[in-house]
Amino acid sequence: MTETVILRGAKIATLASHQPSYGMIEDGALVLSGGQIQWVGSQKDLPPDYCNHDGMDLDGRLITPGLIDCHTHVVFGGDRAQEFEMRLHGASYEEIARAGGGINSTVCATREADLALLLHSALPRVDAMISEGLTSLEIKSGYGLECKAELTMLRVAREIARCRPVTVKTTYLGAHATPPDYKEREDAYIDEVVIPTLHAAHKEGLVDAVDGFCEGIAFQPEQIARVFDAATALDLPVKLHAEQLSNLGGAKLAASYGALSADHIEYLDEDGVAAMAKAGTTGVILPGAFYTLRETQQPPIDLLRSYKVPMALASDCNPGSSPLTSLLLTMNMGCTLFRMTPQEALAGVTRNAAKALGLTDRGVLAAGMRADLAIWNVEHPAELSYRIGFNPLHKRIFGGQV
Repeated sequence: MTETVILRGAKIATLASHQPSYGMIEDGALVLSGGQIQWVGSQKDLPPDYCNHDGMDLDGRLITPGLIDCHTHVVFGGDRAQEFEMRLHGASYEEIARAGGGINSTVCATREADLALLLHSALPRVDAMISEGLTSLEIKSGYGLECKAELTMLRVAREIARCRPVTVKTTYLGAHATPPDYKEREDAYIDEVVIPTLHAAHKEGLVDAVDGFCEGIAFQPEQIARVFDAATALDLPVKLHAEQLSNLGGAKLAASYGALSADHIEYLDEDGVAAMAKAGTTGVILPGAFYTLRETQQPPIDLLRSYKVPMALASDCNPGSSPLTSLLLTMNMGCTLFRMTPQEALAGVTRNAAKALGLTDRGVLAAGMRADLAIWNVEHPAELSYRIGFNPLHKRIFGGQV
């Protein structure tokens, strides 16, 4: 018998896109059953069939959709604290990468680790996210850069979903960097490693989407296009690290493939924004990397607004440019650094983050949606972006389970 759970006496931020101001219901109730939301609305309108059910009185607490982190690299070996020191002494991200640091330093540590060690090191990062109301996250590969290690990373991501009450969407990121053994042979790396490993990962059922890094220190648009062609042939959606350090037209390329998202996008121009708007591609804003790298070029928030491109926010949790495991801090950064509104920030880690992952069954509170919720000890949704280093989570509900 399916248990029915009724949440009463709550402020509810539905995040429904057609409603203004968070889609707020001031004195609301939610009915959960079978892992789904069965009903949501004002408490006075609760259907008679539910009125006699025992419920959970939330005493005016806020309910939002469960938080979604749509861009992470939480599976990796080692750390890059020494590079953090180098940056503080003036070295740029590009200089560190060209000197053999950056992504490739993590590649060495990741290749040396087995599945158990990678899982052991990743779980505390995921636990930190879950403790702040996270219910879904994306996990990328991209620190193996060889078939065996890339597949191991993706297997770890799948294992995380079995070890913890969280939905994991996996993204294959073989085109993240050129490994040392393929230095100055990027085309050969794409043909001999990236695309064959994609086929192997797909055959094993390990990949939900395909990503790449389109940048001067990584891959050119025509190289990424070959990876995307392979993904399209496998009926896999694509996304792209684009316009982080320069403008190579990556977002426009991604949009031409109907990409789920273009991520970073600090150097995105109006042509790229227009292409994303036409394709329905979400812009993923990553303030953690901007902050850590002490960048000055901000993403074109006003342009994205004017073209009505959905904006998601994500932690970009990774060992080098964004060692961040807090979506709440990410929300604050989005507002403080980029002048996003608190409403945009909350939509960015719920409704729009779901869109960036192609998840149509979550991210808003409405009948028929998955029962992933966060219950907060706050008076108003803006508090979630306003506070720094404070976690007001009261309860997290995952698939209807408290």
